[in-house]
Amino acid sequence: WQKRWMNSEYKPDLGKFKLAAGKFYGDAVRDKGLQTSENSKFYAISSRFKPFSNKGKTLVIQYTVKHEQKIDCGGGYVKIFSSNLDQKNLSGNSHYYIMFGPDICGSETKKVHVILNYKNKPHPIKKPIRCKVDGYTHLYTLIIRPDQTYEVKIDNEMVASGNLEDDLDFLPPRKINDPTVRKPTDWDDRIQIDDPNDIKPEDWDEPEYIMDTSAEQPEDWDDAVNGEWHYPMVKNPLYRGEWKPRQIDNPNYRGVWPHPQIDNPNYSPDFSIYSYENISIIGLDIWQVRAGTIFDNFLITDDEVYAEDFGDETWGETKGPEKEMNIKQTEEEQERERVTEEKYFEQRFKKKLERKKESGNDRAVRNTVKKEEL
Repeated sequence: WQKRWMNSEYKPDLGKFKLAAGKFYGDAVRDKGLQTSENSKFYAISSRFKPFSNKGKTLVIQYTVKHEQKIDCGGGYVKIFSSNLDQKNLSGNSHYYIMFGPDICGSETKKVHVILNYKNKPHPIKKPIRCKVDGYTHLYTLIIRPDQTYEVKIDNEMVASGNLEDDLDFLPPRKINDPTVRKPTDWDDRIQIDDPNDIKPEDWDEPEYIMDTSAEQPEDWDDAVNGEWHYPMVKNPLYRGEWKPRQIDNPNYRGVWPHPQIDNPNYSPDFSIYSYENISIIGLDIWQVRAGTIFDNFLITDDEVYAEDFGDETWGETKGPEKEMNIKQTEEEQERERVTEEKYFEQRFKKKLERKKESGNDRAVRNTVKKEEL
């Protein structure tokens, strides 16, 4: 695999990949993949293949990711590059065509990236797509079609789909608000209004703070030093804040005013958004706080059916045994912990009995001495 993959050298302390199947797996050989091995490191590695264009063809990008370390913060995505990438200087600043895959950081970021480059600018998908976080191997698939539709699958199940132009901000909107039209002055879009029958109570107005007349001037108070003494101010228990009338449904509510739309003069369709020339490199350019992620089963093709079958023949055949092995290891670890815990408490109990026995002997000796003294 070292012959097919090239490590970046853009900085000396990049993390190292190793070939491994991990702590649990479905097949010790088939499940070997590129595994991150050092904590709190940037990683950059890539593999080159024969250049091609997806113009007029479907583009499928697929691979598997296993965060067996239950990753807390780090990337699990891949990037697709053109043939002119300098692989030895691959970094986060390297120009890429497509970025796709899971990204996890803390409790908030658990998403699947779909970022496409258009006119040298990255455009992320606007739809939220949640990634898997359970520590098992999962299959991620991105499909981009010539009709400018896309599909994202996880474990060969669709989780998102749509139109590239609609779901990524490549182009200006087709329609815009008509700037010559204004909302009618009598259009009432207030959902609720003040109740005209609700009247402020006469005893409502009370100051927020009042003087504490129960306070007494300290005996050592010196007006010459401290100034004239005044009663301190305290919170008024009768203060109820600013009075506001009760809200009621607006009988004249007409809803949100529909601003008339017109064709956007700045919009021009582009039917080549989906296509890229000289696709030639797939790479991993990621940061991980806790290492251990395994990348495997990389596939780039124009055949959706083949990609699905390939996923079933690789990930699909080993996912069950992998889970069984992990469950077995977990049960064995729990049993070892139980035995260790029992031994620990057994030893504590024995020591307690020994101390109790020694304490009883000491009391017997002390009683004998006292009798002899008497």
